[in-house]
Amino acid sequence: MSKNKVLQPNFSLSYFLPKYWLTWLMVLVLYTISWLPYRLQLWLGKMLGRLLYKKGGSRINVAKQNLALCFPNKTESERTAILKKNIENTAIALFETGIGWWWPNWRIKRKMSFQGVEHLEKAKAEGKGVLMLVMHYLSAEVNCRGIGTSNPMVVFYRPNNNALMEYFQFKGRNRSNKYMLGKRDVKGLLHALDNGEYCIYLPDQDYGRNKSMFIPFFGVEAATTTGTMIFAKQKNTQVMMAIPTRNDDNSGYTIRISKPWENFPSGDDAADLLRVNQELEAAISLKPEQYMWVHRRFKTRADKNAPSLYQ
Repeated sequence: MSKNKVLQPNFSLSYFLPKYWLTWLMVLVLYTISWLPYRLQLWLGKMLGRLLYKKGGSRINVAKQNLALCFPNKTESERTAILKKNIENTAIALFETGIGWWWPNWRIKRKMSFQGVEHLEKAKAEGKGVLMLVMHYLSAEVNCRGIGTSNPMVVFYRPNNNALMEYFQFKGRNRSNKYMLGKRDVKGLLHALDNGEYCIYLPDQDYGRNKSMFIPFFGVEAATTTGTMIFAKQKNTQVMMAIPTRNDDNSGYTIRISKPWENFPSGDDAADLLRVNQELEAAISLKPEQYMWVHRRFKTRADKNAPSLYQ
């Protein structure tokens, strides 16, 4: 067991201290809402999103700028329409967190539809590890559970800074999956791949200049983590992509699993990371309103002296 492996957090009496009271209130509200009818939760999320859009704020401005950078060929009215739906989906994702953390497996399974599971089964039969690339779709919490109900995964993630929230987040995410690894536990994920595990990895955020290459993402130079290549090069590993989306008819979720990528890695890291970003672009473009645009994806500039794109 590697020293950075995230273990099951133990409940602590310190969680009853005043500094956690607001967290308890948030968790109680979220837990209560999670048992409302599914479509009612989606409607409540949509209404909350509309309220947040009217209120405005820095994160909405970030999403607006990201859409302008990534979709310059769309008209301003087209981008505004995507933005409004995106903020609605961002609020819905809050309630989907409760669904992902507390719904029983049987209820989660009723909302999940899968395509391409045979690729995972074939890799398992051949004893291969799978590096499953997933982008930051807003329904990530519920889809993490959804994938795990049929094919339990090893999840590479960033623990929450709030100890009580991390307790609930860990228990929720780990409920249908094998185990969780902290974002610094590179050896742990390599070991999991070597053991033929399915491993979830998200390569689409700006983690800073360290261990990154500047690769176009929707035509904009973006700090792109080279961690993807460390794991993709692991012996006996196949790279696939999972594309999880919420269905337009509000019936649940569809998770599409791609075929194993051929000729990847190719030996040219820059070309391979460009391919990763292009695959992400194609997946995000299917339902751009469901992607996490509120993240400052382009905060790190190739030129250290260049002004921020999020003024």
